[in-house]
Amino acid sequence: MTESDLQALALRAELAGLDASAPPQQADIDGWLIRLSPGKAKRSRCINALREGTLPLDELLARCQRAYDAAGLPLAVRVTPWSQPADLDARLAAKGWAAFDAADVMVLDTLVPEPAPAPLQALDATAYAATVGALRGSSQGAIAAHAERIANAPVTYHGFALHDDTGALLACGQMVIDADIVGLYDIASAVPRQGHADRLCRALLTRAHAQGARQAYLQVGSDNEAAKRLYVRLGFVFAYRYHYRSPERALT
Repeated sequence: MTESDLQALALRAELAGLDASAPPQQADIDGWLIRLSPGKAKRSRCINALREGTLPLDELLARCQRAYDAAGLPLAVRVTPWSQPADLDARLAAKGWAAFDAADVMVLDTLVPEPAPAPLQALDATAYAATVGALRGSSQGAIAAHAERIANAPVTYHGFALHDDTGALLACGQMVIDADIVGLYDIASAVPRQGHADRLCRALLTRAHAQGARQAYLQVGSDNEAAKRLYVRLGFVFAYRYHYRSPERALT
């Protein structure tokens, strides 16, 4: 894959990821997409600075702050290579806004299906949110918000679980197919470091290929070296990094 091909795929992954993480509670303020989901996923309760509008930055931030205050949520801006204005990250840093929760977006240029993928159990939005929420220790409110978001997303989430022969949960994950690109989301292992996440991801990619996907993307914490090694083994490469900034420091 050439550098220009990688950059093009990176942008496709960013746009597909925006669609996949859209909650019902979102609005546009002068070119910025604000998301107000009460769920745990920060990408669904943050600002995506998609376009440079007409308002001065301080006024735009003040309007956004009022929206987040009204929703009872902390204000956070997701900063990507495409954020506008182009110097947004530096200007927020100059205000003393802390950077936190950096994530790497990784892409796979060519899907190659497995000849004998692991069998998976399909889960609807409610069942999947409950399953992954239990693994993460999420609150009931966060689980309910997660289920609402994936059930009402503009693209369809397909949740799956991998079990052992006794029916015990080994891993779970979701895929979101958008035209010929698939995103992997919420990959979680109930028994870490036993290869279950690898088997799950390979099965998800094989299913996605059968449904027309030919490329893939995912998001992983920049400090999650174990997960990144797994994705490299699957053929994924680094595309770009994003992080959040907030006047309220790191958010939980």
